[in-house]
Amino acid sequence: MVLKLSPMVSIAVVAICILGILIAVLLFFVNATKVLPVPPKSAVYRDSTFDTETRITDLLSYMTLEEKIGQMALIEKNSVAEVSDISRYGLGALLSGMGAKPEQNTAAGWKKMVTDFTDESMNSRLQIPILYGIDAIHGHSNVPEATIFPHAIGLGAAGDEQLVEDIARAAAAEIKATGITWSYSPTLDLPRDIRWGRTYEAFSDNPELTGRLGAAYIKGIQQGRGTTSTPSLFVAATAKHYIGLGAMQWGTASNQNYKIDQGTTAVDEQSLRTEYLPPFASAVSAGVASIMVGLNSYGDTKLSAESYLITTVLKEELNFKGFTVSDWYAVYEMEGSDYDNAVAAITAGIDMVMLPFEYRPFIKNVAKAVRRGDISEERIDDAVRRILRAKFNLGLFDSTVALPELSVVGSTEHRDLARRAVAQSLVLLKNTNQVLPIRPTVSHIKIAGSAADNIGRQAGAWTVEWQGIDGNWLPGATSILTGIKNRAGNRLVEYDVLGEFASTSPRAQIGIVFVGEKPYAEGWGDTEFPIASNEDLVAIKNMQLEADVVVVVTVSGRPLLLANEISDVDALVAAWLPGSEGAGVADVLFGNVPFTGTLPLPWPHHAEQFPISLTGETADGTVPLFPREFGLR
Repeated sequence: MVLKLSPMVSIAVVAICILGILIAVLLFFVNATKVLPVPPKSAVYRDSTFDTETRITDLLSYMTLEEKIGQMALIEKNSVAEVSDISRYGLGALLSGMGAKPEQNTAAGWKKMVTDFTDESMNSRLQIPILYGIDAIHGHSNVPEATIFPHAIGLGAAGDEQLVEDIARAAAAEIKATGITWSYSPTLDLPRDIRWGRTYEAFSDNPELTGRLGAAYIKGIQQGRGTTSTPSLFVAATAKHYIGLGAMQWGTASNQNYKIDQGTTAVDEQSLRTEYLPPFASAVSAGVASIMVGLNSYGDTKLSAESYLITTVLKEELNFKGFTVSDWYAVYEMEGSDYDNAVAAITAGIDMVMLPFEYRPFIKNVAKAVRRGDISEERIDDAVRRILRAKFNLGLFDSTVALPELSVVGSTEHRDLARRAVAQSLVLLKNTNQVLPIRPTVSHIKIAGSAADNIGRQAGAWTVEWQGIDGNWLPGATSILTGIKNRAGNRLVEYDVLGEFASTSPRAQIGIVFVGEKPYAEGWGDTEFPIASNEDLVAIKNMQLEADVVVVVTVSGRPLLLANEISDVDALVAAWLPGSEGAGVADVLFGNVPFTGTLPLPWPHHAEQFPISLTGETADGTVPLFPREFGLR
């Protein structure tokens, strides 16, 4: 049966439908343009006399769902389409990633850039200030005039908690002077396979040493040099990368350009808990403000979606009260749609998502997920509460917080501290006939090797550029060669990178070859054979013809496979990646400071020994060339 309508009724039905559509469109635009009221100046969250949790609860009561989601977004600063988007979407945090920097790459330029971004965040309805994050893993190393401290592996060799705490305080002062309040450090990974390109970012493969030094670093950077009147957080630290980084299997990298970085962690839960969890437990006990979840996989699951490890273990068992943050683009490297991946990560316990690009679709997808019931409102509120807790504890809502003077960046005091750290990090591995320290009777020294006069190689990556810069370019820094010449006094010091000296040059009493690596970061440093370059091997052979005794000093982010060369030289020293103060190497070589460093991880004899376990067992059952904690005096 077909119902027939009269023409008048048909016209009425059509009119009603059109009217309904018009009303829906009108309501959409009304809601879209609806201006929400600004909370009064007397709002509790604006008043520093109230405790932090009360202020957070009050602020949450004013926030819309979209404003809460905005706080969960961490954006790379060059990906902000319009600066006004910071306030329009209430973005929670910005970062400088992959070497992103201000047009004027100076301390003053950084301060102006961060201040401008922060000021824009204060134009939002609720005036919630942004966090600004930076990879300051060995000092405020994105800024050319900053003090560049030794990378963590060198600090692990020094093994001095007070030294690490002092360095963290100094780094925090330089970071805070430029307006930055969040550092992605320290690294608590445990590298068991030195083929990994991030080995140097870790203190050690020993969880006990890593936990102690990590806690000391967190204490230093978060307390800074404040007084009792300053906020409870000076600069927010980030313990990374949770969890199991360093145990990835070779050839499992999810990034096709890498070999082991972003790979699969292949240990059982007991090993994960007894070896890889303790450093993070120490970080939580130290009050770390944030923890970054790694790019690795555990089994078939990317860590960003591992709810058991993030929520059950970290937040519930360890009682972590800070906020979790995903690593670079980690949430969207999982299999699935952007919507599904955001749901999986946030539900698993990720509080802030390092997108780091498309924030508009992220806010839309998460809002849709909440309205559909795929993400609970309680999970959103928990994430935002954790983020706001850090912001309140940093004093970002209170205008009375003063920044250190810019003169602290690269100050003489900090450079002296870095020089002392370099000296303490050197490890003496071989010393035939006590050729080191250099005796006062030695009057002629020859120097060679790619790292002798190359500040870029002694600083390593994460220095101004993500991958570092090869060559002499860092203002105010001292190369190892310059440090030696300054320390040598009236002694004759000659230098040639390949050890090819003029035929008229007499044989030296001692020759020193500084063997180095070109700077590299993350998976770009993955290599099957961590060996010296051909030019450095040539320099060693040439030096044996030019000097009575030959010393090899490795300037590298990991042990190098030099067993054959070591047998033919008189002394071997590991100097790691000393940073801007190369004179610290000379201090030890000339005996002004004694050798005190020990190996923070085993030194392999050959590539078949990778990986090496915590108990010192190698993959092929042989003995490492030098065991962990080895170091001559």
